[in-house]
Amino acid sequence: MSVSKIVVVLAALAAASAVAASGGRDDLTDEDRVRVAKVTAPTKDFSGPEAFETLPAGAGTTRKLINADIFSHPSANLTFEGRQQFLVGNGLFRKDWVSSPSSTQASDGLGPMFNARSCQGCHTKDGRGTVPGFDPLERGDTVALLLRLSVPPDTDEQRQQLASGHLPLVPEPVYGLQLQNFSVAGVPSEGRLEIDYAPVTVQLNGGESATLMKPTYRIEDLGYGPMREDVQISPRIAQPMIGLGLLEAIHPADILANANADHGDGISGRPNWVHDLRTGKRTLGRFNWKASQPTVEQQSAAAFSNDMGLSNPLFPAHDGECTQAQPGCQNKPHGAQPHLGEHEVPAELMDFVTTYSVNLAVPQRRDVSDARVLAGKKLFYQANCVACHVPKYVTRRDAARQEHRFQLIWPYTDMLLHDMGEGLADKVSEHDASGSEWRTPPLWGIGLTRTVNPNATWLHDGRARSLLEAVLWHGGEAQAARDRVVAMTPDERADLIRFLESL
Repeated sequence: MSVSKIVVVLAALAAASAVAASGGRDDLTDEDRVRVAKVTAPTKDFSGPEAFETLPAGAGTTRKLINADIFSHPSANLTFEGRQQFLVGNGLFRKDWVSSPSSTQASDGLGPMFNARSCQGCHTKDGRGTVPGFDPLERGDTVALLLRLSVPPDTDEQRQQLASGHLPLVPEPVYGLQLQNFSVAGVPSEGRLEIDYAPVTVQLNGGESATLMKPTYRIEDLGYGPMREDVQISPRIAQPMIGLGLLEAIHPADILANANADHGDGISGRPNWVHDLRTGKRTLGRFNWKASQPTVEQQSAAAFSNDMGLSNPLFPAHDGECTQAQPGCQNKPHGAQPHLGEHEVPAELMDFVTTYSVNLAVPQRRDVSDARVLAGKKLFYQANCVACHVPKYVTRRDAARQEHRFQLIWPYTDMLLHDMGEGLADKVSEHDASGSEWRTPPLWGIGLTRTVNPNATWLHDGRARSLLEAVLWHGGEAQAARDRVVAMTPDERADLIRFLESL
């Protein structure tokens, strides 16, 4: 990219920051707006680290020892009471649920069909999940890789529900929204996901090459007959849990300003407008691979229902995702206890899990002054990766939780949908997201992925075995940025990866 092009891109990013700070931020005073615009403006100086760059989560950043538990610490600015609630939520997040009836009351109700027995079963140590494996001889059960199912709408009612946002997608009539590969005794599981990988070689500048692994998915041992021929499937790996409350505290105006900005390269991120079960209104989607959930609470509640078959206030069905075509599933006993409430995960427990989920701390940045990291950061900007992976925000002053208010954070995401091209397309639309669109995932903590889970991989289905492979899968709106990485010298690509590993 030429110097003039870099200037144009940085100017566009600065304009987006200024629009957000001066236009829609109804939580800020005039003085605040000036401060926010200044501190969130993209840097033009790569000779040293920026102020506060070592604290990606502001005052909530954890400075604990880097080890396999680094994603499991509470926000550093939590109150004593908040830490108590966090610890209770941690216990609920980790505990294994069992089927009903059971002597272990308040922990039963699993299923009848499910993907995992605990939240931690998918989010390994609060980080990324694990795909079954690239070597067929080392394959294990699919736990953290979920399979979303969808068919085209058949009726006017379905079309109206899709248009209103009350239905994110049309479920497969027999198997529902998600394939459950485990079940309780006496109930057939829905099926088994199998993956085949084919190597794809990419030639890189400087005489190097990289081998990508292109997955093909199939479902074996269907327990309830064939699926519809026009079913579309979308594999989704469990994402890291860190920093979710701070992402929730980004002002919508800042996210929408990114959608309206001209970032060059034909990049045009857009929001996903989704149904908020708490308010009954359509609102900005923030979470999940396609930004299909508006809040951490709703995302957690949906996981309890879809992944573990546990009822809760937002998803009250005791049988989880059972369909009319699965009567043996619907007639199984549930685990709701009258003295605890009408749901298997009552409101009080949901509050604990939500408190835990919104306060998992982001680790402190590392090596921010290292010359190669700084060189890689400059290349990250020059390649225009920052058009989607927007580096920083200041959270809202009126955020719901005190610990998330008015924090300078560095998540490296615009929280918007982008067309990533045919190579990553899954053909499944979800609310306003098309089959080739994905939310820009935050990059904070990405360099510690393998520290937390040595078997973790990247992208929505875990196909990328390295950060470079993840970059090389980018297409669509990100094609130009990806091509700039391909054109870098080997040393430059190494510096870029060093920068990503410092996040």
